[in-house]
Amino acid sequence: MGMSSLKLLKYVLFFFNLLFWFCGCCILGFGIYLLTHNNVGALFHSLPSLTLGNVLVIVGSIIMVVAFLGCMGSIKENKCLLMSLRKSVADGLTDSIQRYHSDNSTKAAWDTIQSFLQCCGINGTRDWTTVIPASCPSDPRVKGCYEKGIMWFESNFLYIGIITICVCVIQVLGMSFALTLNCQIDKTSQSLGL
Repeated sequence: MGMSSLKLLKYVLFFFNLLFWFCGCCILGFGIYLLTHNNVGALFHSLPSLTLGNVLVIVGSIIMVVAFLGCMGSIKENKCLLMSLRKSVADGLTDSIQRYHSDNSTKAAWDTIQSFLQCCGINGTRDWTTVIPASCPSDPRVKGCYEKGIMWFESNFLYIGIITICVCVIQVLGMSFALTLNCQIDKTSQSLGL
């Protein structure tokens, strides 16, 4: 790959991370708006603190932080910032594996992932300090879910990219149609003298 291609890739990556950062800001702002106006109830009655506003604040904050790291990592060409996302994912998985036996939703998530990817633990069966779950394959040389997840993502990168681009195109078209409709309503209102 030539230097001009790498420079183009650097700026494309920066632009898309900047776009995601703006989206994260919008989600965070909308979440804060819902929290301050507090007219939306809880999503689950068993978890009264899990309101739509709280969920949007958390999701918006995560998107903003990850996109910021991507922006800075790409523009400064800093490998540490670009790879910090990978470390945070590994740390989150380690934390959740420790809660496997105490939290039913964590248990269900791990069982689903291990069954789907045919993997066990983060780095293999050695991650399970007590009892190896039944969702782990019986092969003792089974790979960890972290490595299998990266392999799955890399093998499906084209499809994930196509779906992401389609969603973005649909959103841009929706915004364009909304703006066009808004302008048409303004023109109609002006012509009618409203």
